[in-house]
Amino acid sequence: MIKKLLKSVREYKRSCILAPTMVSMEVIMEVIIPMLMADMIDNGIEKGDLKHVAVMGAVLIAASCLSMFFGLYAGRCAAVGGCGFAKNLREDLFARLQSFSFTNIDRFSTASLVTRLTTDVSNVQNAFQMIIRMAVRSPMMLIFATVMAFRVNSSLAMVFLVAIPVLGVGLYLIMSHAHPIFERVFKTYDKLNRVVREDLRGIRVVKSYVREEHEEQKFRSVSDSIYRDFSKAEKIVAWNSPLMMFSVNTSMLLISWFGAKMVIASGNGIQAPFMTAGQLMSMMTYTMQILMSLMMLSFIIIMVTISRASAERITEVLKESSTLTSPEDAVNELADGSVSFSHVSFSYTGDPAHCCLEDIDLTIPSGSTVGILGGTGSAKSTLVQLIPRLYDATKGSVSVGNTDVRRYDLKTLRDGVSMVLQKNLLFSGTIKENLRWGNPNATDEELRQACIIAHADDFIRTFPDGYDTVIDQGGTNVSGGQRQRICIARALLKKPKILILDDSTSAVDTKTDAEIRSALRNEIPNTTKLIIAQRVASVEDADQIILMDGGRIAAVGTHEQLMETSPVYREIAESQRKGV
Repeated sequence: MIKKLLKSVREYKRSCILAPTMVSMEVIMEVIIPMLMADMIDNGIEKGDLKHVAVMGAVLIAASCLSMFFGLYAGRCAAVGGCGFAKNLREDLFARLQSFSFTNIDRFSTASLVTRLTTDVSNVQNAFQMIIRMAVRSPMMLIFATVMAFRVNSSLAMVFLVAIPVLGVGLYLIMSHAHPIFERVFKTYDKLNRVVREDLRGIRVVKSYVREEHEEQKFRSVSDSIYRDFSKAEKIVAWNSPLMMFSVNTSMLLISWFGAKMVIASGNGIQAPFMTAGQLMSMMTYTMQILMSLMMLSFIIIMVTISRASAERITEVLKESSTLTSPEDAVNELADGSVSFSHVSFSYTGDPAHCCLEDIDLTIPSGSTVGILGGTGSAKSTLVQLIPRLYDATKGSVSVGNTDVRRYDLKTLRDGVSMVLQKNLLFSGTIKENLRWGNPNATDEELRQACIIAHADDFIRTFPDGYDTVIDQGGTNVSGGQRQRICIARALLKKPKILILDDSTSAVDTKTDAEIRSALRNEIPNTTKLIIAQRVASVEDADQIILMDGGRIAAVGTHEQLMETSPVYREIAESQRKGV
């Protein structure tokens, strides 16, 4: 896990190495300072040697300045390294998400992925910054100060051999009980994000059904769950501070008591054990350094415990491999827009026993127009999503241009197939910027021509800013029909060999629908067009019509053929003509 995360350090490696190096120099200075002060007291102040006091005072000032410089530079390097690491980690996570198939995304859920990109990365960043600075400083200070304390008076330093194990056992118990709760908290954060995301996306539905109180209660329930878990974890972690203070105060009292006796014994001429006033002062300083480093270590352990759950969740995403990848000897060109399904079955779970598509055999010639009809849940959308390889068939094979889609380079395949969904998305930005998703290098004239075919040019020109009109997030400042027509134009700009319209004219009137189909037939005759629709009128002039029922092909033929041979199709057509 650590090795995987450290790959995101990259260009910030220098700062991440300099931070602990500067911290080490800072620690050395801080450990030397008490020794210098002891020398100034014992050999300068006690003996009345003002020259020695002045010299040692200058040395102390220099050591303090060096310590401050090393500390400041270490803090700067740690900030640069930590923030840079977090930036790279977010970019690596987002790049990994972009490579994921829908199957991978469904496995984690959108809300969980958002939490991992935000809250979890922030937790890991805080822990990383603390590790490259404080996690180096604390153990070094503990070791160096302990060595110096034993050097000053080994008998008195034995106090630490009792305090350290007590703290170690206490910290272990605290962390082992707190970590499982933190793991549970971050899973609850996923649920909280999901509730917020659904509520914001469906705010119009919430308000139209007057369900604000219900949504507030749902949010409050999840929020209370996080509160309870965090409170429980913090109550356990809260034991850390009193445990540390008890150890610090007890150690200080014992060292003060025994140290004072040694100083008095030394003053009375008693041989051993004895201490000078300067040694006692340095011993007290080293005691504080040792115990403060232990306290800092405990906080580091707490931070690492909190971030450990986040690090594990991030690593899960980084280790996840996309279920859809390009083969090594990938085909980089689509011969034409022909499509064929050979005994294709598909299951979203990958379980052949629970397929939503069953034994699909179908051949679509290049350049033809195919209509797809069927009731809700008949797997119409699932069928066409196998063509650009948004999913892989569980059984059988799907071919485009007489080549299995699994042999294509994914970019090549998807560049050759354009999909327009019923709920297609427009991004924040101008209409031009949205259109150029289809072709970043398209000229203004090409944009306009695509919009003319999609019957979007007329209404775009009515906007005050025309093609430079800014689209709000999600395209909320245009109507559903306008949004669909802009999306069709965007798809046309790819100049695809296959165009899939997944119920993408459902929000336009029948006249506009007919005009769009006529334009598509005349302007892009060599492009294979698959039109999923609910209205028979939208597909009756297609070269062939596929009737789906329960994940199977119930009938295939032209409108006239199906009117004669398929009772189901005939019933649908007649009921729609009558307006039933």
